[in-house]
Amino acid sequence: MDRTTSLDMTEQIIDPLLETQNVRDNAELADDAMASPAPIANAEHQESPPNAPIPMLRIRPTSGWRAVDLRELWRYRELLFFFTWRDIKVRYKQTILGATWAVIQPLMTTGIFSVLFALLMGKGNEPTVPGVPYPLSTFCAMLPWQLFAFSLTQSGNSLITSQNLITKVYFPRLVIPLSAVLSGLVDFAVAFAVLIAGLLWYQVQVDFSLLMLPVFVLMALGASVAVGLWLAALTAIYRDFRYIIPFIVQFGMFASPVVYSTDSVKSKLPDWAFQLYSLNPMVGVIEGFRWSLLGTGDPPGLTVAFSALMTTLLFVSGLLYFRRMERTFADVV
Repeated sequence: MDRTTSLDMTEQIIDPLLETQNVRDNAELADDAMASPAPIANAEHQESPPNAPIPMLRIRPTSGWRAVDLRELWRYRELLFFFTWRDIKVRYKQTILGATWAVIQPLMTTGIFSVLFALLMGKGNEPTVPGVPYPLSTFCAMLPWQLFAFSLTQSGNSLITSQNLITKVYFPRLVIPLSAVLSGLVDFAVAFAVLIAGLLWYQVQVDFSLLMLPVFVLMALGASVAVGLWLAALTAIYRDFRYIIPFIVQFGMFASPVVYSTDSVKSKLPDWAFQLYSLNPMVGVIEGFRWSLLGTGDPPGLTVAFSALMTTLLFVSGLLYFRRMERTFADVV
Protein backbone atom coordinates (compact mmCIF):
# COMPACT_ATOMS: atom_id res chain seq x y z
CA MET A 1 0.00 0.00 0.00
CA ASP A 2 1.49 3.33 -1.04
CA ARG A 3 1.34 6.52 1.02
CA THR A 4 -1.53 8.06 -0.98
CA THR A 5 -3.72 5.00 -0.56
CA SER A 6 -2.92 4.90 3.15
CA LEU A 7 -3.91 8.54 3.60
CA ASP A 8 -7.12 8.06 1.63
CA MET A 9 -8.09 5.09 3.77
CA THR A 10 -7.24 7.03 6.92
CA GLU A 11 -9.36 10.02 5.93
CA GLN A 12 -12.33 7.84 4.97
CA ILE A 13 -12.36 6.22 8.40
CA ILE A 14 -11.27 9.09 10.58
CA ASP A 15 -13.71 11.71 9.25
CA PRO A 16 -16.82 10.07 10.76
CA LEU A 17 -14.84 9.26 13.89
CA LEU A 18 -13.85 12.88 14.42
CA GLU A 19 -17.35 14.04 13.55
CA THR A 20 -18.76 11.70 16.19
CA GLN A 21 -16.25 12.99 18.74
CA ASN A 22 -17.14 16.62 18.00
CA VAL A 23 -20.82 15.80 18.39
CA ARG A 24 -20.04 14.27 21.78
CA ASP A 25 -18.11 17.37 22.84
CA ASN A 26 -20.99 19.62 21.80
CA ALA A 27 -23.46 17.38 23.62
CA GLU A 28 -21.36 17.58 26.80
CA LEU A 29 -21.29 21.37 26.56
CA ALA A 30 -25.05 21.43 26.05
CA ASP A 31 -25.59 19.18 29.07
CA ASP A 32 -23.43 21.47 31.19
CA ALA A 33 -25.40 24.48 30.04
CA MET A 34 -28.72 22.79 30.86
CA ALA A 35 -27.45 21.66 34.24
CA SER A 36 -26.29 25.16 35.21
CA PRO A 37 -28.52 27.71 33.48
CA ALA A 38 -27.62 31.37 33.65
CA PRO A 39 -29.69 33.54 36.02
CA ILE A 40 -32.69 35.20 34.37
CA ALA A 41 -33.48 38.84 35.11
CA ASN A 42 -36.84 38.85 33.34
CA ALA A 43 -38.52 37.13 30.42
CA GLU A 44 -38.12 40.17 28.20
CA HIS A 45 -34.34 39.82 28.04
CA GLN A 46 -34.61 36.14 27.09
CA GLU A 47 -35.99 36.73 23.66
CA SER A 48 -33.38 36.77 20.90
CA PRO A 49 -33.65 39.04 17.88
CA PRO A 50 -34.93 37.20 14.81
CA ASN A 51 -31.70 37.82 12.86
CA ALA A 52 -29.30 37.13 15.72
CA PRO A 53 -26.10 35.30 14.66
CA ILE A 54 -25.82 31.61 15.49
CA PRO A 55 -23.27 30.99 18.28
CA MET A 56 -20.10 29.31 17.05
CA LEU A 57 -18.14 26.74 19.05
CA ARG A 58 -14.46 26.92 18.20
CA ILE A 59 -12.36 23.92 19.26
CA ARG A 60 -8.65 24.66 19.40
CA PRO A 61 -5.58 23.84 21.51
CA THR A 62 -4.73 25.71 24.66
CA SER A 63 -2.18 28.49 24.56
CA GLY A 64 1.01 29.01 26.51
CA TRP A 65 3.24 26.56 28.33
CA ARG A 66 0.63 24.13 29.58
CA ALA A 67 0.87 20.44 30.32
CA VAL A 68 -1.34 17.83 28.71
CA ASP A 69 -5.09 17.90 29.29
CA LEU A 70 -5.76 14.35 30.48
CA ARG A 71 -9.54 14.74 30.22
CA GLU A 72 -9.25 15.80 26.60
CA LEU A 73 -6.85 12.95 25.85
CA TRP A 74 -9.25 10.46 27.45
CA ARG A 75 -12.13 11.73 25.31
CA TYR A 76 -10.06 10.97 22.22
CA ARG A 77 -8.95 7.51 23.35
CA GLU A 78 -10.82 5.88 20.44
CA LEU A 79 -8.82 8.02 18.05
CA LEU A 80 -5.60 6.91 19.74
CA PHE A 81 -6.64 3.29 19.30
CA PHE A 82 -7.47 3.87 15.64
CA PHE A 83 -4.15 5.54 14.86
CA THR A 84 -2.29 2.68 16.54
CA TRP A 85 -4.29 0.08 14.62
CA ARG A 86 -3.75 2.00 11.37
CA ASP A 87 0.03 2.13 11.84
CA ILE A 88 0.20 -1.60 12.50
CA LYS A 89 -2.01 -2.53 9.57
CA VAL A 90 -0.26 -0.29 7.05
CA ARG A 91 3.20 -1.43 8.17
CA TYR A 92 2.59 -5.08 7.28
CA LYS A 93 0.24 -4.56 4.34
CA GLN A 94 1.33 -6.39 1.16
CA THR A 95 4.33 -8.04 2.85
CA ILE A 96 5.02 -11.75 2.48
CA LEU A 97 6.65 -12.31 5.88
CA GLY A 98 4.43 -9.89 7.80
CA ALA A 99 5.29 -9.57 11.49
CA THR A 100 8.24 -11.93 11.02
CA TRP A 101 10.27 -8.86 10.09
CA ALA A 102 10.06 -7.86 13.75
CA VAL A 103 12.26 -10.89 14.51
CA ILE A 104 14.51 -10.90 11.45
CA GLN A 105 16.02 -7.47 12.08
CA PRO A 106 17.26 -8.05 15.68
CA LEU A 107 18.33 -11.61 14.80
CA MET A 108 20.37 -10.43 11.82
CA THR A 109 21.99 -7.66 13.86
CA THR A 110 22.82 -10.10 16.65
CA GLY A 111 24.29 -12.59 14.18
CA ILE A 112 26.45 -9.96 12.47
CA PHE A 113 27.95 -8.66 15.71
CA SER A 114 28.43 -12.19 17.05
CA VAL A 115 30.54 -13.11 14.03
CA LEU A 116 32.34 -9.75 14.04
CA PHE A 117 33.40 -9.86 17.70
CA ALA A 118 34.31 -13.56 17.44
CA LEU A 119 36.69 -12.75 14.57
CA LEU A 120 38.15 -9.61 16.15
CA MET A 121 38.40 -10.69 19.79
CA GLY A 122 38.28 -14.47 19.56
CA LYS A 123 35.58 -16.91 20.53
CA GLY A 124 34.65 -16.50 24.18
CA ASN A 125 36.24 -13.05 24.54
CA GLU A 126 33.23 -11.04 23.37
CA PRO A 127 32.12 -8.06 25.53
CA THR A 128 29.19 -9.95 26.99
CA VAL A 129 27.57 -10.25 30.40
CA PRO A 130 29.63 -12.66 32.55
CA GLY A 131 28.35 -16.22 32.28
CA VAL A 132 25.93 -15.47 29.43
CA PRO A 133 26.50 -16.41 25.76
CA TYR A 134 27.14 -13.33 23.65
CA PRO A 135 24.25 -13.92 21.17
CA LEU A 136 21.74 -14.21 24.01
CA SER A 137 23.10 -11.13 25.80
CA THR A 138 22.97 -9.05 22.62
CA PHE A 139 19.52 -10.22 21.53
CA CYS A 140 18.18 -9.50 25.03
CA ALA A 141 19.45 -5.92 24.75
CA MET A 142 18.29 -5.60 21.16
CA LEU A 143 14.59 -5.85 22.09
CA PRO A 144 14.26 -2.67 24.20
CA TRP A 145 16.60 -0.87 21.83
CA GLN A 146 14.53 -1.81 18.76
CA LEU A 147 11.41 -0.57 20.56
CA PHE A 148 13.15 2.72 21.33
CA ALA A 149 14.67 3.16 17.85
CA PHE A 150 11.42 2.29 16.07
CA SER A 151 9.48 4.73 18.24
CA LEU A 152 11.96 7.53 17.54
CA THR A 153 11.79 7.03 13.79
CA GLN A 154 8.00 6.72 13.63
CA SER A 155 7.09 9.45 16.12
CA GLY A 156 9.68 11.83 14.66
CA ASN A 157 7.98 11.70 11.25
CA SER A 158 4.43 11.15 12.52
CA LEU A 159 3.23 14.75 12.21
CA ILE A 160 4.58 15.03 8.66
CA THR A 161 2.90 11.82 7.49
CA SER A 162 -0.40 12.92 9.09
CA GLN A 163 -0.33 16.47 7.71
CA ASN A 164 -3.61 16.05 5.78
CA LEU A 165 -5.45 15.31 9.03
CA ILE A 166 -3.71 18.04 11.01
CA THR A 167 -4.67 20.75 8.53
CA LYS A 168 -8.24 19.48 8.25
CA VAL A 169 -9.69 19.35 11.77
CA TYR A 170 -8.61 19.84 15.36
CA PHE A 171 -7.89 16.94 17.67
CA PRO A 172 -5.15 16.54 20.31
CA ARG A 173 -1.94 16.32 18.27
CA LEU A 174 -0.38 14.35 21.10
CA VAL A 175 -2.39 11.35 19.89
CA ILE A 176 -0.21 11.05 16.77
CA PRO A 177 3.25 10.46 18.34
CA LEU A 178 1.70 8.38 21.13
CA SER A 179 0.14 6.01 18.60
CA ALA A 180 3.50 5.71 16.81
CA VAL A 181 5.13 4.56 20.05
CA LEU A 182 2.33 2.15 20.99
CA SER A 183 2.38 0.48 17.58
CA GLY A 184 5.94 -0.64 18.28
CA LEU A 185 4.70 -2.88 21.10
CA VAL A 186 3.47 -5.41 18.52
CA ASP A 187 6.98 -5.90 17.13
CA PHE A 188 8.31 -6.04 20.67
CA ALA A 189 5.86 -8.79 21.65
CA VAL A 190 6.72 -10.91 18.59
CA ALA A 191 10.47 -10.61 19.20
CA PHE A 192 10.00 -11.28 22.92
CA ALA A 193 8.47 -14.67 22.11
CA VAL A 194 11.69 -15.56 20.26
CA LEU A 195 13.72 -14.37 23.25
CA ILE A 196 11.78 -16.74 25.51
CA ALA A 197 12.70 -19.57 23.15
CA GLY A 198 16.35 -18.48 23.39
CA LEU A 199 16.24 -18.53 27.18
CA LEU A 200 14.89 -22.07 27.07
CA TRP A 201 17.51 -23.12 24.51
CA TYR A 202 20.40 -21.87 26.66
CA GLN A 203 18.67 -23.21 29.81
CA VAL A 204 18.71 -19.88 31.63
CA GLN A 205 17.20 -20.07 35.10
CA VAL A 206 15.04 -17.03 35.79
CA ASP A 207 14.29 -15.87 39.33
CA PHE A 208 12.18 -13.24 41.08
CA SER A 209 14.02 -10.48 39.25
CA LEU A 210 11.72 -11.29 36.33
CA LEU A 211 8.96 -9.44 38.20
CA MET A 212 10.82 -6.19 37.51
CA LEU A 213 10.67 -6.67 33.74
CA PRO A 214 7.40 -4.68 33.26
CA VAL A 215 9.05 -1.72 35.01
CA PHE A 216 11.88 -1.65 32.48
CA VAL A 217 9.46 -2.05 29.58
CA LEU A 218 7.54 0.98 30.87
CA MET A 219 10.81 2.86 31.20
CA ALA A 220 11.62 2.05 27.57
CA LEU A 221 8.20 3.36 26.53
CA GLY A 222 8.69 6.46 28.66
CA ALA A 223 12.07 7.18 27.08
CA SER A 224 10.56 6.60 23.63
CA VAL A 225 7.73 9.06 24.28
CA ALA A 226 10.07 11.61 25.89
CA VAL A 227 12.52 11.79 22.98
CA GLY A 228 9.76 11.21 20.42
CA LEU A 229 7.86 14.32 21.52
CA TRP A 230 10.94 16.46 21.00
CA LEU A 231 11.67 14.98 17.58
CA ALA A 232 8.04 15.14 16.43
CA ALA A 233 7.75 18.85 17.25
CA LEU A 234 11.18 19.72 15.87
CA THR A 235 10.66 17.76 12.65
CA ALA A 236 7.34 19.50 12.01
CA ILE A 237 9.05 22.88 12.20
CA TYR A 238 12.53 22.06 10.88
CA ARG A 239 12.43 19.37 8.18
CA ASP A 240 16.19 18.86 8.52
CA PHE A 241 15.45 16.58 11.46
CA ARG A 242 14.00 14.01 9.05
CA TYR A 243 17.60 13.41 7.93
CA ILE A 244 19.10 13.78 11.40
CA ILE A 245 16.95 11.10 13.06
CA PRO A 246 18.69 8.12 11.33
CA PHE A 247 22.06 9.41 12.57
CA ILE A 248 20.65 9.76 16.09
CA VAL A 249 19.48 6.14 15.99
CA GLN A 250 22.81 4.86 14.65
CA PHE A 251 24.86 6.82 17.16
CA GLY A 252 22.51 5.91 20.00
CA MET A 253 22.92 2.19 19.37
CA PHE A 254 26.69 2.36 19.91
CA ALA A 255 26.28 4.83 22.78
CA SER A 256 24.06 2.28 24.55
CA PRO A 257 25.12 -1.14 25.91
CA VAL A 258 23.44 -3.10 23.12
CA VAL A 259 26.33 -4.99 21.49
CA TYR A 260 28.52 -4.81 24.60
CA SER A 261 28.01 -4.97 28.35
CA THR A 262 28.10 -2.01 30.70
CA ASP A 263 30.92 -3.63 32.70
CA SER A 264 33.18 -3.53 29.64
CA VAL A 265 32.63 0.25 29.45
CA LYS A 266 32.85 0.92 33.17
CA SER A 267 36.28 -0.69 33.41
CA LYS A 268 37.69 1.64 30.74
CA LEU A 269 36.13 4.96 31.79
CA PRO A 270 36.77 7.22 34.79
CA ASP A 271 33.92 7.59 37.25
CA TRP A 272 32.81 10.99 35.99
CA ALA A 273 32.75 9.78 32.38
CA PHE A 274 30.74 6.69 33.29
CA GLN A 275 28.21 8.81 35.19
CA LEU A 276 27.88 11.01 32.12
CA TYR A 277 27.45 7.87 30.02
CA SER A 278 24.71 6.67 32.41
CA LEU A 279 22.63 9.77 31.61
CA ASN A 280 21.69 8.00 28.40
CA PRO A 281 18.08 6.94 29.18
CA MET A 282 18.55 3.55 27.53
CA VAL A 283 21.60 2.51 29.57
CA GLY A 284 19.59 1.75 32.69
CA VAL A 285 16.72 0.27 30.66
CA ILE A 286 18.95 -2.20 28.79
CA GLU A 287 20.92 -3.19 31.88
CA GLY A 288 17.70 -3.65 33.84
CA PHE A 289 16.25 -5.70 31.01
CA ARG A 290 19.28 -8.01 31.02
CA TRP A 291 19.32 -8.29 34.80
CA SER A 292 15.62 -9.15 35.10
CA LEU A 293 15.78 -11.84 32.39
CA LEU A 294 19.29 -13.27 32.73
CA GLY A 295 19.56 -12.85 36.51
CA THR A 296 23.28 -12.08 36.51
CA GLY A 297 25.10 -9.52 38.62
CA ASP A 298 23.72 -7.00 41.07
CA PRO A 299 20.63 -4.88 40.40
CA PRO A 300 21.65 -1.86 38.28
CA GLY A 301 20.32 0.61 40.80
CA LEU A 302 22.54 3.62 40.06
CA THR A 303 22.31 3.42 36.26
CA VAL A 304 18.53 2.92 36.46
CA ALA A 305 18.24 5.99 38.71
CA PHE A 306 20.26 8.11 36.28
CA SER A 307 18.19 6.87 33.33
CA ALA A 308 14.91 7.50 35.15
CA LEU A 309 16.00 11.03 36.04
CA MET A 310 17.00 11.83 32.47
CA THR A 311 13.80 10.29 31.08
CA THR A 312 11.69 12.40 33.44
CA LEU A 313 13.48 15.61 32.44
CA LEU A 314 13.16 14.82 28.74
CA PHE A 315 9.50 13.85 29.10
CA VAL A 316 8.43 16.97 30.99
CA SER A 317 10.40 19.34 28.76
CA GLY A 318 9.33 17.53 25.59
CA LEU A 319 5.68 17.58 26.62
CA LEU A 320 5.77 21.29 27.41
CA TYR A 321 7.54 22.11 24.15
CA PHE A 322 5.15 19.94 22.13
CA ARG A 323 2.12 21.61 23.69
CA ARG A 324 3.68 25.03 23.16
CA MET A 325 4.19 24.42 19.43
CA GLU A 326 0.93 22.51 18.92
CA ARG A 327 -0.93 25.64 17.82
CA THR A 328 1.44 26.13 14.89
CA PHE A 329 1.50 22.57 13.52
CA ALA A 330 -1.39 23.16 11.10
CA ASP A 331 0.48 26.12 9.61
CA VAL A 332 3.92 24.56 9.20
CA VAL A 333 3.38 20.90 8.25
